[in-house]
Amino acid sequence: MADGGVADGGDLPCGETDREPGPSDSLRTFGAVMQALREHAGYSRTEFANLVSFSKHTVESVELGRRMPDVALVERSEEALGNTGALRKASQYVTRGRGDVGLAAWFRQWARLERVAVSLCTYECRLVPGLLQSEGYARAVFEGTVPVAPDSLLEDFMARRMERQRMLFERLTTPFSFIVEEHVFRRRFGDPERMREMFDHVLELSAPRNVTLQVVPLEAGLHACLDGPVQLLETPKGQRLAYSEGQQNGRLISDVKEVSLLCQRYDTLRSQALNAKDSRGLLERLRGEL
Repeated sequence: MADGGVADGGDLPCGETDREPGPSDSLRTFGAVMQALREHAGYSRTEFANLVSFSKHTVESVELGRRMPDVALVERSEEALGNTGALRKASQYVTRGRGDVGLAAWFRQWARLERVAVSLCTYECRLVPGLLQSEGYARAVFEGTVPVAPDSLLEDFMARRMERQRMLFERLTTPFSFIVEEHVFRRRFGDPERMREMFDHVLELSAPRNVTLQVVPLEAGLHACLDGPVQLLETPKGQRLAYSEGQQNGRLISDVKEVSLLCQRYDTLRSQALNAKDSRGLLERLRGEL
C-alpha cells in the first residue's frame, strides 16, 4: 500500500524544495553515530547492508543524514552492533529533514503507519499499486511526471519504491489485499518485453499466501469505489485508518464513521471482483496476448 505523489506510492516526482526542508541536526547526528558504530565493529557498508538485510544505498542514505531510519533497520543494526541501546534511544529524537526526499509531504505519515500496520488494503483504479510495480513500470511512471524529475533524483525515487516492496516478503504474517481495475493492467507503458516483466513481477509479488490480488473485470460495470483509489490499514492497537489521494494532495482519514464507510465500500467491491485464482488467470492471459 503506499509507496502520495505518483501512482500509489507517496513518491514525490520532483524536487520541491519548499516541501523538503534541509537535513535536521538530529538526522545527521543519528547517521554519524550509526556510521561510527559500524566502522568500530569493522564492517564495510556493503557488509553491514547484507547483515541487516537492507540495501547499501539505504544504509548510506541513513548514515549521511538523507533519510529517516526505518524501525526495522534500527532494530537489526542494534542486534548487529552489540545491542548497546544507543541507536534505539537516539532514533526516538530524530526529526525529519531531507531524509524524506522521494516522499510527498502529504504521504509521510501514512508511510510511517504502513510500516507497522497489521493489515493493509489497497484499491487502485489509476496505475499498478506502488507495492506491486516492476522496476520498468516504476521508472516509466517517474520519467513521465510533470514537472520532469531531475536525473539526480530518479535513482533515489526508484530505490525507495523498490525498497517498500520488501514488506511483502519480510512481513509474512501481515495480510496485504489489493483490488485493481482490469484496465490498469491493459494500459501500455512500453514494449511487450517491459509489459511481460510487469506481469511477471505482479504475479511473483502476489504469490505469497499473505498477499491477495483481485482484479475488477471490465464487465463488472459500476461499483461503490468509483470515487477514487483508497487505502486502508489497521494499527497494532486495533485502530482502522484510511488514506485517499488526488492531484498534488492526499488525506489521512481517522474519523471512525468515514473509515467505516470506506471499509464497507472496499468489502463490497471485494465481493464483486474476481477471486485471487481467477485474477491470476486473467493476468496470465493478458501476458500471453502480448
